[in-house]
Amino acid sequence: MQKKILVCDDDKDIVEMLKLVLSAGGHDVAGIVDSLDLYRTLDTFQPDVLVMDLWMPVLNGDEALQALRAADQYRNLPVVMMSASPDGKSVARRAGATQFIAKPFDIGHMRSIVMNCVA
Repeated sequence: MQKKILVCDDDKDIVEMLKLVLSAGGHDVAGIVDSLDLYRTLDTFQPDVLVMDLWMPVLNGDEALQALRAADQYRNLPVVMMSASPDGKSVARRAGATQFIAKPFDIGHMRSIVMNCVA
């Protein structure tokens, strides 16, 4: 069954790479580089899982995730947070992330984590 995956990262190269890798599994993958587009895209695309960078300009991933967890329709949405920050894992967990992966990441490991979230 095809799942919808949304990737949000301010680095367009990471977004494009993850779209390629994750769509190879037959899933519908959308990507955004502006965190301000997150809520609109969530409402229109309605993903089964969100993959999001923790540190982005304007709207940080932890702030966005806390807002999502407060909204009924996104309270249980699986969210994979990623970051190069040494304290990224603890920040992501406090914000309510389902999974965390450190940057730079192994592509196969990232794919495995995301696929476990949509299984």
